[in-house]
Amino acid sequence: MQEESASASARPLDPGSPLTRDTECSGDGRGRAAVDFPVAVVLPAGGSGERMGLPTPKQFCKILNRPLISYTIQAFERLSWIGTIVVVVAKENHDLMLNIVRKFHHTKVKVVHGATSRHRSIFNGLQAFSNNTDDSLTPKPKVVIIHDAVRPFVEEDLLLKITLAAKEEGASGAIRPLVSTVIATTLEGYLNHSLERAKYRASEMPQGFLYDIIFQAYQRCSEYDFDFGTECLHLALQYCGTNAKLIEGPPTLWKVTYKRDLAAAEAIIKETLSASACVITEAAAEAVELAGTLQKNLATQGMVNGSNVSGVLEMVQHFENTSHARLHPVVVVWVKLNTTKRSFDTQKTDELTTFMRLASEVKQANVQLYGIQIDHTKVSELWERSAARLADVTVALIRDRNPALIGQLLQA
Repeated sequence: MQEESASASARPLDPGSPLTRDTECSGDGRGRAAVDFPVAVVLPAGGSGERMGLPTPKQFCKILNRPLISYTIQAFERLSWIGTIVVVVAKENHDLMLNIVRKFHHTKVKVVHGATSRHRSIFNGLQAFSNNTDDSLTPKPKVVIIHDAVRPFVEEDLLLKITLAAKEEGASGAIRPLVSTVIATTLEGYLNHSLERAKYRASEMPQGFLYDIIFQAYQRCSEYDFDFGTECLHLALQYCGTNAKLIEGPPTLWKVTYKRDLAAAEAIIKETLSASACVITEAAAEAVELAGTLQKNLATQGMVNGSNVSGVLEMVQHFENTSHARLHPVVVVWVKLNTTKRSFDTQKTDELTTFMRLASEVKQANVQLYGIQIDHTKVSELWERSAARLADVTVALIRDRNPALIGQLLQA
């Protein structure tokens, strides 16, 4: 972290958006440069979630006060080269989906009704483009990506590979190695034969297609395919002769299917959300040095220097203005560097009172404020130990998000 003037360093940095670290690393420039043609997405989200065993369909189950499907939408919406995202939902969930779109400020989404099967629902999503030639919000894409609404962890790198391969080959799909041997059974329930696992792969999402190919495949497919089929790549091969390019995807492509998967998804999201935490220190030379040390030890995307608690207020106002906290719970850690012999209580009690009041106010707005005081010392060994302890406390606050510690000033 480079040293800046006090006024410049007090400006909030854009903390970025969780679940987008791959995009931010590339700056999205690579995607825009490679994809110079219209791309759209169809998200089938009409499932009832019977295997989940919950009254709410899994795509609408909340993780950290946000529906699962909203995380999936954001994975696509954050990319500038992705156009319209068509979300296909059951008719009875249409208003629910519209409320999610409004609440979480999704700007690229078009909601359409699903049907009685997965393939029929996807076809409805594809027809949202062909039936609206005069609608500028749903222009016909060159490539369409089909993805499950309950697979929120999809990275830009894979989406780029899928999209470019679909443009060149007509169809493409993600695959993963099989983790179990596949066997065939007799009608009586005995082993018939097993498949050699090394020769087979699990078909995953996302899948990409030239729009004209997959739309034509659905127009030609049989009623049996509509009612019992599940593989889009098979339709493109069977009815259009298009053999898909298969691309091995990362382990994060797993699908939220069972109740336990919600807990796993929450753990991943919490870990990723740590990147959205912001650490605020002071603008003094010692604080700039401390901020640099923290920058090396923490995976924070926002690091701001501010002279006092007003820097915290400015950061919170930034989150409110950008609606960032509506999308993700945000952690702000105020690091108070004590360069005197006196305790904080005798120095700036009013500032601490202001901080505690602010923490209480913004908690309802999805922003969690924590405070840590660290005493400066010129003894290098003691200072290094204090800085390491500060990093550990900060990580714990980001990870645990303990509501009992909100507004408290901890000692590092």
